[in-house]
Amino acid sequence: MSDKITIKRGLDIRLKGKAEKIFVKAGMAELFGVKPTDFHGLMPKLAVKVGDIVKAGSVLFYDKYQPEMKFTSPVSGQVQTINRGERRRILEVIVKPDDAIEYESFEKEEPSALSREKVIKNILDSGLWPAIRQRPYNVIAKPDETPKSIFISAFDTVPLAPDYDFIVKGMEKEFQAGVDSLIKLCGGKVHLNVDSEYPPSSVFTQAQGVQINRFKGPHPSGNVGTQIHFIDPVNKGDIVWTIAPQDVIAIGRLFMYGQYDASRIIALTGSEVLKPKYYKTIAGCCIRSITEENIKEGNVRYISGNVLTGTKVTKNGFLGYYDSQITVIPEGDQYEFMGWLSPGFDKYSISYSFWSWLLPRKEYKINTNIKGGKRSLMITGSFEKVFPMDIYPMQLLKAIIIEDIDLMEKLGIYEVAEEDFALCEFVDTSKTNIQEIVRKGLDLMIKEMN
Repeated sequence: MSDKITIKRGLDIRLKGKAEKIFVKAGMAELFGVKPTDFHGLMPKLAVKVGDIVKAGSVLFYDKYQPEMKFTSPVSGQVQTINRGERRRILEVIVKPDDAIEYESFEKEEPSALSREKVIKNILDSGLWPAIRQRPYNVIAKPDETPKSIFISAFDTVPLAPDYDFIVKGMEKEFQAGVDSLIKLCGGKVHLNVDSEYPPSSVFTQAQGVQINRFKGPHPSGNVGTQIHFIDPVNKGDIVWTIAPQDVIAIGRLFMYGQYDASRIIALTGSEVLKPKYYKTIAGCCIRSITEENIKEGNVRYISGNVLTGTKVTKNGFLGYYDSQITVIPEGDQYEFMGWLSPGFDKYSISYSFWSWLLPRKEYKINTNIKGGKRSLMITGSFEKVFPMDIYPMQLLKAIIIEDIDLMEKLGIYEVAEEDFALCEFVDTSKTNIQEIVRKGLDLMIKEMN
């Protein structure tokens, strides 16, 4: 059975620099980093020290309050550095890789032949469990809970998003093995959501044991939060798990080969990239191994992820755990002649402020300028135009700001995550850090509910 859902409210931001569908095998990066900061709410405790020899799948650190939650090395090699921040907070565990990767051995078995407990243990031991996140709160799922459903978004609609149909080509067996593992974990359906605008990959359409749902519409139709809202909404007491397609494949490889294979295909995108394309690399790689000699001259910003929700990194930074995209755009460090008084044919706007509205298919080169100063949160109705859920975004934000728990519950706090408000932040005339506010609200709910 396949359901088709049309999303009408949203916004597609057309940027220059979409990756050409060409695979390039990136050379082995000089360093790999695993960052505890990628995992919200984690209290890391080190399992290694500088100089230790590790294999792919060796534990680097674990959660102080859930010791079974392990975070493992994507490569074999030597622990070179442990970077710390304020109050000795662990920021990065950096590994210098070997020429040839050696792997830790894990359970190698058909997931359907194992009990749920053994499937969970194998995923936990390998360090792949953090790939599974839960709604509400958008944090790592708890292995001792059973979700009412699991969602896999097989397409993305963020600016310059990677094409998962292209990325997963030829990985039918690995994907199916991963799906079989998820079926063991789920108390209900495993939902696989595809784009109805284009014929999806056979990797997705031939998957067994899943409910395939087809979505049509602008961003954020590819956001898993939007998909959950229209298929199986999260109410108080409900738990829904989410996972990305490449992580499903990694879990499938774990059970097929008994190894933590952190191979990943990512898209190098953005207007400042000379030749945007796809690279086969390993999770946690130093992005310099991909971007070197392929970036235009000038002051640029490197983003692990997309321009709406990604994380700013240096040119020697590391790929984020949940990211399948690196974006490079101009740094907004120059003044504009005439500013908003110019006709603005090259300026992106969601309103009719500039003449660019006459060119709806035009692609834009956008920098990091916020186009104005911060001011009080203003009610303009712009949020409702790009927010597709049946939730009042402005009212929910105000409830979060005043920390009204009851009102937050009534207005749908359990259904949302930071990324669901990314477009609201983009169109906000008040230049408010809306995603930061939503994260604080979710953290407050975790504290209150626990």
